[in-house]
Amino acid sequence: SHPLLCPPGIKCGGVLSAPSGNFSSPNFPGLYPYETECTWLIVVAEGSSVLLSFSHFELEYHDTCAYDYLQVYNGAARDRGNLLGTFCGHRLPPPFSSAWHVMAVVFHSDRHVAKRGFAAAYRKDACGGQLTGLSGEITSPRYPESYPNDAECRWSIGGASGGGPLTLVFADFQMEGGQGCGFDYVALFDGPTITAPGLGRYCGSARPPRTVSSTPHLLIIFKSDFNIGGRGFKAHFYSAGECQEVFTTIKGNFSSPQYPNFYPNNLECQWSIQLPPGYRVKVFFLDMELEGRSSLTGGCDYDHLSAFDGGTENGSLLGQWCGWESLAPVTSRSNRLLLVLHTDRNTAKRGFSISYVGVVPMNVSCTRTDFHIQIPVQSLPQLERNRIYLGTPSCAAQVVGRNFKIHTRFDTCGTESQRRNNTSVIVSTLYIDFSVGDQEDIHQYEVQCEPKRKEASVTLIAGPDPSRLSQAENLVDAQKWEGEAIDAREIKSQDTSDIVFISICILAGLLMVIAVVGLVLL
Repeated sequence: SHPLLCPPGIKCGGVLSAPSGNFSSPNFPGLYPYETECTWLIVVAEGSSVLLSFSHFELEYHDTCAYDYLQVYNGAARDRGNLLGTFCGHRLPPPFSSAWHVMAVVFHSDRHVAKRGFAAAYRKDACGGQLTGLSGEITSPRYPESYPNDAECRWSIGGASGGGPLTLVFADFQMEGGQGCGFDYVALFDGPTITAPGLGRYCGSARPPRTVSSTPHLLIIFKSDFNIGGRGFKAHFYSAGECQEVFTTIKGNFSSPQYPNFYPNNLECQWSIQLPPGYRVKVFFLDMELEGRSSLTGGCDYDHLSAFDGGTENGSLLGQWCGWESLAPVTSRSNRLLLVLHTDRNTAKRGFSISYVGVVPMNVSCTRTDFHIQIPVQSLPQLERNRIYLGTPSCAAQVVGRNFKIHTRFDTCGTESQRRNNTSVIVSTLYIDFSVGDQEDIHQYEVQCEPKRKEASVTLIAGPDPSRLSQAENLVDAQKWEGEAIDAREIKSQDTSDIVFISICILAGLLMVIAVVGLVLL
């Protein structure tokens, strides 16, 4: 046994609910015991935050703090989405302010090398504080009850390692109004102090717009005068680097913040895909693990990912997902698609990884003998006509007016006859080559025609990453030139007599040639 193992009776962890207090590692300022784990849960009044500071810190050092360590959580312990930092060695951790009224501190020691440990102090802060996490929530004093008169609070957000610009979103806002917001107000500054550029001053009952800082720091000031109050406000913030992105390229991929590690709690992230007119957006879910469904409602009430058509949350909802699911791809009906990730205060998971591809707008039609393909030049402005071809490079598109056009007979350009669902169809592959330099990037669409019905359809069979898009996904059904889709699934079995007749004719011709050659030889 080790002489420094924690003996019975030594206080280690617990719930700290007083407005202020101190705590330290076991035996401090003596050497802490081996193989010890302590958790302190600090709980102050709802609407307040916890201010935590360290006066002494000395733990065994390791470059990833794998042996002895101290962890600070913005809420309940062991929820990795709440982790503010892991510390070891001799460097004093920075002061912390929780984003709500709960904070947890975990101390862990292994079976070797003991040091003096740490000493910390905390206190309740009615409002304001220094917030250093990747995400968090702030509220006015006493929210949602009426805020007090003559209050002034300052929240300074920033300082997280690797932090990028910050996004602030108000979920609720009701304060005394007045021209110029001279009575009660919330003021925002693009930096850590009031000398930074102002980002807005707000009052009344209209929610302030989403605000994004240009620096990794944001200062929020709340002030009330001597009379007339309101419900106040509730807002959440997050580092905008991985959480607020706009994509305009024909293909791309992105993932939840910190993927494949656990995402932070209390996020409201947006990924906007905006493609040229005529395109549609197809999203592929490569991996997804979010907090699961509510056991009470069966719905995605906690953490969830939503997709909206048209690029705003006012657009039609294409889907909402949570838990661990293997999802089928989703296609927008317009050239814009918005994905929104919402996470609540606890229970973080791995998150998601997504890729998308823009479906090139095209008109594919056919007769009983020919394919006709048209693509607006403005949809592929960077491509030469020889980058668009059917079957083989020798069957490249021509530029006719404002369109790339391919007009070819079924017996050329790599077309072949196949039988699908008891129906004979003519099939070929359309190649669109987006390659740049050594980076090969060729999108392949299967074009298909039922000659008897003169009905065509087109399907993406290889997009930006064929290894991940293993199965063919029908991205574009046959379109009228105005863009109205015809559902290829409604195509019924056709009379295949034309093709059978042609085949019999060809066979008869071959037999005649053989017979003539035989007679000559005789």
